[in-house]
Amino acid sequence: MIAKCYECHSRQAAEVQGGLLLDSRDATRSGGDSGPVVVSGRPDDSLLFQAITATDNSMPPDNPLSSEVIEDFRSWILSGAADPRGQADEHLIQDPDYTEARKHWAFQPVRSHPIPAVEATEWPSTAIDYFVLQQLERNGLSPAPRAAPELLLRRLYFDLIGLPPAPETVDRFVDDPSQTAYCRIVDRLLDSPQYGERWAQHWLDVVRYSETEGFEYDRTLPDIWRYRDYVIASFNEDKPYDQFLTEQLAGDEIDPDDQQMRIAAGFHRLGSVRRNAGNQKVASSRNEVLTERTDIIGSAVLGLTVGCARCHDHKFDPIPQQDYYRLQAFFAATQEDDLSLRDEDEQTRLLAVKEKLEAQIAELKATLADATGDEEQRLRDELARLDGELPPPGPTLCSVKNSFDETSHVYLLRRGNPDLPGPQVGMRSLGVLVSDTQPELPPDTPNPRTQLALELTNPTHPLTARVIVNRIWQQHFGTGLVSTANDFGKNGSLPSHPELLDHLTGEFVADRWRFKSLHRAIVTSSVYRQSSHSSHSEAGREIDPQNRLLWSFPRRRLSGEEIRDAMLSISGSLNPQMGGMSVILPVEQELVDQLYKPAQWVVSDSREQHHRRSIYLFAKRNLRLPFMEVFDQPSAQTSCAAREQSTHARQALELLNGTLTNQLASALADRLAREAGPDPIRLVTHAYRLTTARRPSSQELELSQRFIEDVGLSEFALALFNINAFLYVE
Repeated sequence: MIAKCYECHSRQAAEVQGGLLLDSRDATRSGGDSGPVVVSGRPDDSLLFQAITATDNSMPPDNPLSSEVIEDFRSWILSGAADPRGQADEHLIQDPDYTEARKHWAFQPVRSHPIPAVEATEWPSTAIDYFVLQQLERNGLSPAPRAAPELLLRRLYFDLIGLPPAPETVDRFVDDPSQTAYCRIVDRLLDSPQYGERWAQHWLDVVRYSETEGFEYDRTLPDIWRYRDYVIASFNEDKPYDQFLTEQLAGDEIDPDDQQMRIAAGFHRLGSVRRNAGNQKVASSRNEVLTERTDIIGSAVLGLTVGCARCHDHKFDPIPQQDYYRLQAFFAATQEDDLSLRDEDEQTRLLAVKEKLEAQIAELKATLADATGDEEQRLRDELARLDGELPPPGPTLCSVKNSFDETSHVYLLRRGNPDLPGPQVGMRSLGVLVSDTQPELPPDTPNPRTQLALELTNPTHPLTARVIVNRIWQQHFGTGLVSTANDFGKNGSLPSHPELLDHLTGEFVADRWRFKSLHRAIVTSSVYRQSSHSSHSEAGREIDPQNRLLWSFPRRRLSGEEIRDAMLSISGSLNPQMGGMSVILPVEQELVDQLYKPAQWVVSDSREQHHRRSIYLFAKRNLRLPFMEVFDQPSAQTSCAAREQSTHARQALELLNGTLTNQLASALADRLAREAGPDPIRLVTHAYRLTTARRPSSQELELSQRFIEDVGLSEFALALFNINAFLYVE
């Protein structure tokens, strides 16, 4: 077999033919795409024997076996096909030589670079500006002038807290737009609790946060909103990223008695779970859970498409299939753990009630299998009644724990199929990122996820800090220095400013992985304070049509959450309450009826709760709020590297005809009448200052007054929610 078959049917083959591996006992017995190839004791029924004896297309091709060897195969199969190679054949797993692969820029260590020399020495305000200006000057471009104070302030407010500035705040900055005044505003916004609400949403996008599990049942995760609140609090505390990441990867291992640590570990519960797949402990269901937990480390933390190595070696990046499963092995002992916060007696009582009802439900389901007609309907009604009587989970910590008694042995799965296990593997990070001599950890290694966190947060790790720094830059400028935020591999984009990325990463780690210092460095730079309009726009578009060199500030549309929150704030309707249970809003009944259990969508009673910030709205995978969906809210099925910014008719229809926008337009009209009085000039001016942070032009003033006379103040307020000056950040 080694001499004649391994070229096409082993893990060393350039391309495995027919899905058939013959390089281990397990693989040979499992067979390939056509099924098992050896039937013990029956050579004529064995596909392997048929292949080597066929008169046409015999195997091996162009090099038929001798009659003596064929007879040896017959005798071997007749005698039981004994295979001395063992179950795992770990010696057959051969890691590639990573010497060339490690030359890829993202796998290189972060380096310190000198501040570059530039010609326009009066322009830079921070080190960032020197790196950007160097690239501009090399390409014959000049930066745009500084943005107008009112537009810069609006940009800063939306970027840091996701809400518009008050007119009086704008006035003070217009009167004193000095560096000192600007830095005071930056510090105040970074210290605002609303900062955490804004920046938590970016992280929740990356980790595909949802409060339900997806698939058909879309079961609610008990009190997973506590994880959302943990993320908000972590940003507000300026928790170092290495600590923030470690707590999520291994909080339950670090301190199982600390509720916040258990909540942080709820990170591992955020992936979709197919509850209607039957027994969750069977190999296929367990494999789906482990796949979710492995893939998110690749995309969210490493910025690599690790999931592409689940079924075969990665086609582009140096990630062999065994490395995928080595990474997965860190989660082999991780099991779901919902901790009740009820007192012990109450929990015991309710558990007994639940077990009794579940036994009745199981009995009814067994009877239902043979029922028809009226009897079937009666049983279904009874099932629905019993299901409704199941006690709710009550206050819960949705988390994970290690259960080494239930540890899943992790094998290299052929084609990612749990029914086709290959060699068993142990815990180890991606080979391209570690020493060639680093061994796998044994399955009984204590605190395995803590070990992974220590590796990922090592200051010398080439990816972890680079990836998160790039994400922060992306949220300020619309595009990261690496435009493919979840793919730093060969198929991803090259960094537009590689030395700047290294500089920011080095500063970030040196400053103890703190976000607020990074924000401060970015938003106080001259490149951030550029206008989005430039007299050199024509040259810029010709030389750098995607504005990767940042010759002007990239204009962006507000996200769905920002639009909704801004409308609430401007109309005076925003409820500033922070934290706690998520809010379920009323939606069209047709959408609710499409759910597996429409009773899951129980609208929150208090109307005031309906006006809380969007981050507190209930996030259900199978029912996205229409307003959010139309403005490109991600689906939470996979990690969202960057929000889309589409433009289509449904957005205009939602803004013009939607219940929310019309209600808030009426509230804004009431506020305008109350604060500006009947004077039409004051009224229009105040409306523009609230919605756009600037005063109207003379043409806008004239048109607006005529519009109000023709259709009324509420329609004018609604129109302002639809203008680009409101929907876009300049």
